Amino acid sequence: MSTELKTLQYDTNDIVSFSKELNEPEWLTDFRTHAYELVQTLPLPRTEKTRIIGWNFTDFNYKTSGTEVSSLNDLPSEAAKVVGAEDQYAAILVQHNGHKAYVSVTKELQDKGVIITDLQTAIREHGDLVKKYYFKAGKVDKHRLSALNAAILNSGTFIYIPKNVVIEKPLQTVYFQDAENFGLINHSILVADQGSALTYVENYVSDHETIEGVANLLTEVYVEDNAQVKFGAVDYFSKDVTVYVNRQGQVGRYGQLEWAFGQMNDGNTVSENVTELVGEGAVSHTKAVSIGRGDQKQNFDNYIVHIGTNTESNILIHGVQKDQAQAIFNGRTKIEHGASKSNGDQTQRVLMLSEGARGDANPILLIDEDDVMAGHAASVGRIDPVQLYYLMSRGISRSEAERLIIHGFLEPVVEQLQIESVKAQLTAAIERKVR
Repeated sequence: MSTELKTLQYDTNDIVSFSKELNEPEWLTDFRTHAYELVQTLPLPRTEKTRIIGWNFTDFNYKTSGTEVSSLNDLPSEAAKVVGAEDQYAAILVQHNGHKAYVSVTKELQDKGVIITDLQTAIREHGDLVKKYYFKAGKVDKHRLSALNAAILNSGTFIYIPKNVVIEKPLQTVYFQDAENFGLINHSILVADQGSALTYVENYVSDHETIEGVANLLTEVYVEDNAQVKFGAVDYFSKDVTVYVNRQGQVGRYGQLEWAFGQMNDGNTVSENVTELVGEGAVSHTKAVSIGRGDQKQNFDNYIVHIGTNTESNILIHGVQKDQAQAIFNGRTKIEHGASKSNGDQTQRVLMLSEGARGDANPILLIDEDDVMAGHAASVGRIDPVQLYYLMSRGISRSEAERLIIHGFLEPVVEQLQIESVKAQLTAAIERKVR
């Protein structure tokens, strides 16, 4: 089967020139050119049961401009919808079409050595630290789209929390895209050093009226020994934005990583979430909800690898499919040989609201160790006609009845999310998609 992409609109000279325009160090320029060579040879991701040949991953402009603002009140309305009240966050970073638009970091965090800034600034001011973590969890040679992220990088964030620093209020980043035919090629890195703790909220949103484009997003999260990270993300790109999103996590000894995802894109989407439980006693829980509508196609892959002993994981996914939407939900739990006394569990449930909708749930357990516990559950079904009839018999319209059923189906997952601001954002996003 062919895996050809559309002809790239740039070559090695363009990439080197772009890197020089950004005053990047030689190591990053070399990294870009090496990645570009990989783009020519690597295959696309393997997305079982989802045909992504012909999707637009490469036809975009990678250079554009953004607008810097002095106040959150000056943000475009689409971006403002996902930005919380400034006093609710310890730091807020907003990027517009890949450019820093607004940043606010409390003096307390700065005094403690916390770094939260756009990636280009971090490369200039903290280059050695960025280089230490850049593409260490996310593999540049994994497939063609990961290599493309490294080659055409034009946006990103770097966050570093020093040892034993505990941040009570959340940190938030917002990426807003409204340039026509723009490719947001974003790479973000979050490092929680030993004994630190934080809550982080990441939002992607595009103008839902006119925008076409591409989003290639890669986030690396490093949870060092005894650190705790609560990571929340709500993605809401418009119908004509093709999205590839890859979030990678590594968890050290007795570290804890909580993922909370609201996958609300309206366009075709490939999503990969991989967590490696490296240290003894490492823990990771993944909770996600999604809604597909129109004729969009989505492929979600949640993968947790147990490497250390006494590690624990749980995957909980609820998805809703409307209209002609199609989605694949793959959940994979792997317990490596030597990861004794580990426990991995997963549950995936899919609800289809129309005859043309389709959703597949595929739980997979890969066990190479005897002294472990592992389990999975999956269900795929259509809306209960009795439930729908009951609501409509009470004078509720069919569309309103479906809206209530969707909220009820997703609520068990939404309620378990540990980040209140993500709960609020997700509830609003769900309402926008079902109305």
